[in-house]
Amino acid sequence: QVQLQESGGGSVQAGGSVRLSCVPSGNTDSRYCMGWSRQAPGKKREGVARLDSDGYTAYAESVKGRFTISQDTATKTLYLQMNSLKPEDTAMYYCGYSDGYCTLIDNNPFWRYRGRGTQVTVSS
Repeated sequence: QVQLQESGGGSVQAGGSVRLSCVPSGNTDSRYCMGWSRQAPGKKREGVARLDSDGYTAYAESVKGRFTISQDTATKTLYLQMNSLKPEDTAMYYCGYSDGYCTLIDNNPFWRYRGRGTQVTVSS
């Protein structure tokens, strides 16, 4: 079992920045995929950014150049720096984890474990 605890969400004006954190605990593997997904009301969940234990990173087109995923490799704490936020970035953001390589389903990462989420609200 792996537990994920997100923090850092909040309300911000368009153009502002927010940094999300995700602290994993439990039985994490040496080879893994971690990342962030989001879901806005009435919309499907979408992958935002992911990285794997080899350091490979990938981003959704809608956030490229604005969001940066990173990790403290010692603790596996995951971060998402979100800059130049737009109202359409408003969503519940979830941290996800899976053992092994990243797996995509319908172009979105599959998470074996997911946190409870943290809300990000961007006002215009």
